Amino acid sequence: MVNPADSKPPRTRWLLPVLLTVQFLVSLDMSVVNIALPDIGDDLGFGADSLLWVVNAYALAFGGLLMLGGRLADLAGRRRTLIAGFAVFGIASLAGGLAQTPGQLVAARAVQGAGAAALAPVALALITVNYAAGSARSRALGLWGAAGALGGAVGVMAGGVLTEWAGWRSVMLINVPVVLGALLLSRRGVPADRRTGPAPRLDVLGALLVTAGMAALVLGLVRTETYAWGSGTTLGTLGAAALLLVAFAVVESRQREPLLRLGLLRNRPVASANAFALLMSSGQFAAFYFTSLYLQEVMSYGSTRAGAAFLPFCVGVVAGSVISARKVGRFGERALLVTGGLLGAAGFVWFALTVGPGGTFLGSIVGPSLVASVGIGMCFVPLGTAATSGVAAEETGMASGLLNSSRQLGGSLGLAVLVTVASGVTGSGRGPGALADGYATAFGVAAALLVAASVVTAVLHRAPARLRPAETSAQEDSSKNLGDDVDSGVSRSTHG
Repeated sequence: MVNPADSKPPRTRWLLPVLLTVQFLVSLDMSVVNIALPDIGDDLGFGADSLLWVVNAYALAFGGLLMLGGRLADLAGRRRTLIAGFAVFGIASLAGGLAQTPGQLVAARAVQGAGAAALAPVALALITVNYAAGSARSRALGLWGAAGALGGAVGVMAGGVLTEWAGWRSVMLINVPVVLGALLLSRRGVPADRRTGPAPRLDVLGALLVTAGMAALVLGLVRTETYAWGSGTTLGTLGAAALLLVAFAVVESRQREPLLRLGLLRNRPVASANAFALLMSSGQFAAFYFTSLYLQEVMSYGSTRAGAAFLPFCVGVVAGSVISARKVGRFGERALLVTGGLLGAAGFVWFALTVGPGGTFLGSIVGPSLVASVGIGMCFVPLGTAATSGVAAEETGMASGLLNSSRQLGGSLGLAVLVTVASGVTGSGRGPGALADGYATAFGVAAALLVAASVVTAVLHRAPARLRPAETSAQEDSSKNLGDDVDSGVSRSTHG
């Protein structure tokens, strides 16, 4: 088993900046192309129905391959998986920026998603095994969560600015120098992989079933704007996804070396963290979408101005993450998740009450953005901690892949459902009043999802499961060797 935590890891000050870059890039590319879509369609000649595949191809590959990516980090090595993921992501970004046909761009976005599916789980796994439980890991997780939320918000801002000033290709090409820098840092700053014990085997059948099942599930959800929920296409796709995932669960229950050990879900902190992530992401991702639409279609903001309007959300996420990192040791994961979820819900209720045709920037955007984002930011540290609580070091990639899958599935499910809800309220009306009514209803449902996340956590979450020997040993090693480096890494990532 490849496990860098099984022996003393090298002292490094660059690990955390590399992992924050991973989380930022993966989230950024979920949203950065959205505002550029009209320009992409005009330049490459996309049809009206095919343009959304620039977004969907990334989401489909990312969501479908997350579990596999997480397990590969455990089997092939976290450093190797990280470097390979960066290389795939960077090459795909370059190919997308140079694309000359719709097919080339969609293929590049799919490969980008595959690279992201390798990167996202390994980042959380590396934090878990290299930073000691307590304040060191809390600070790292706080920055990790903030980087993900900031990536989504900055993606909207950067998409508008880059498209207007440098053309749509820049939203793809901007990744290349960032990836090159991260690759250089990875070779120096990420602990080398060390193998102990016999080489494990990849659960190929499980990988095929979960990849096909998750891809079919995401596909069915992202196409609900084109095919109604009750259509044969949607029902058939979602039904196939359900069958594939049930088959995956049956196979995993019989495997000696499964892709996902089902016993992880008997760990109450892990189960509650994944339920919370699914529900919170369902509301959060949709809120980004509807805020952008409200700014442009009701308040008549241009793309650059609409992107800049997300700055309060970025500020709030950072503030919430700082609060959480400082207080999680005192109040515990459960209290912070419940409080953060309810505060986020309050922000979405504020949106729902103020996003009318006569809304103002301060009252309808800044105020609710700050409240919602502080609440959401408070959730990242306890979420990352709970999702890996009591998990053996050699299964951290597995647990990380599960959490990222829950977040991605929640985002796709929430957006599909809330778009349907908003459309049902708006009806055939396209005026500012009708649109605002639909968006307000969607924000209300998003608030209900965060309340549900808080309730589930309050009921399900209990004291962390007892650590296994492998994880205890890893934490003792990392506490001795990396305690000082966390502060250095956090300082460097915060100040540049």
